[in-house]
Amino acid sequence: MSIDIGIIGLAKSGRTTIFNALTKGKADTGSYTQEALAPHIGIAKVPEPRLKTLTDMLHPKKVVPAEARYVDIGASVRDLAKGMGIGGQLLNELSNMNALLHVVRDFTDECIPHTEGSLNIERDIANIEMELAFSDLALQERRLEKIEVSLKGAKPLEHQALLREQELLTKIKANLEKDVPVRELKLTTDETRIISPYGFLTAKPLLIVVNIGEEKLPQAESLETELKAHYSRPKCGLITLCGKLEMELAQLDNSAAEELRAEFGIIESGLDRTIKLSYEVLGLISFFSIASGEIRAWSIKSGTTALKAAGKIHSDMERGFIRAEVVSYDDLIKCGSLSEARKKGLLRLEGKNYIVQDGDIITFLFNV
Repeated sequence: MSIDIGIIGLAKSGRTTIFNALTKGKADTGSYTQEALAPHIGIAKVPEPRLKTLTDMLHPKKVVPAEARYVDIGASVRDLAKGMGIGGQLLNELSNMNALLHVVRDFTDECIPHTEGSLNIERDIANIEMELAFSDLALQERRLEKIEVSLKGAKPLEHQALLREQELLTKIKANLEKDVPVRELKLTTDETRIISPYGFLTAKPLLIVVNIGEEKLPQAESLETELKAHYSRPKCGLITLCGKLEMELAQLDNSAAEELRAEFGIIESGLDRTIKLSYEVLGLISFFSIASGEIRAWSIKSGTTALKAAGKIHSDMERGFIRAEVVSYDDLIKCGSLSEARKKGLLRLEGKNYIVQDGDIITFLFNV
């Protein structure tokens, strides 16, 4: 299963350019308008250097990295929230994302005038936050109206549940009207469960990608540091990327891309930096499964049990879970092989409540 990330932003911000840079795609960067009929969808392999080390050591028949799925929504969130038909379908697609990636324009191009007439990062971030809040408020308004109708004929237990939901939605609405997104609220596990089906956009972790021009690359690090100080919020992260350059680099082979990247003083690829930020704001870690000569990387939430990690691979594994054979990445590298790790007692047997750690190599034993 992949991480699903929806790409949003104001028109002419470079959304599709960033999409191409991350997915090695070749989508037309000038074709999207607010009336776009279909999103661009692309898959990127999650960069994982530990996977190569394990491959060199264990010589598997097949290696499968984790994936990130990017969806470039070519329309305004505000327009989608108002509409039905294709707009409703696109909004539903966005609501199902694990996180949102907001592309903010900070490049000049006389051929592509800014929709607001000038560059202003803070203004553009605030505009998109307002669009996300508008979408959530519209959804809450419709649901609150339905709750009012349902309360009139509800049975006692259902009546209590509806009142709890009504109270929670009213609290969220009040915070949104004060410019506090859902992701920044301290909700209980039960409250999170209640609102989960709605897919509120302001509840989703947010990656802000400031799309700079090549002339600003020398100042990219200082700009990023300055902006991070302002936008260091819960489940929100920010990086600067030169989308146009990264898109060009994505079309080159690895050696040519590295050489050109070095000329511009860029240490990491845009994909590497974006994936790292994604994992950070989503609270994700990686573990590796070994089965039938295959090594596969998996992305899971930090704090996930062995039982739920098994279910990530296949529901049968979770249903018939017996135990997990676990060795940490560092221990395996020190030992040099699984057999040596077993001899030294570093290959452990763990039960269903074991909390999977980043870098664990796991073989699940199950019976269905």
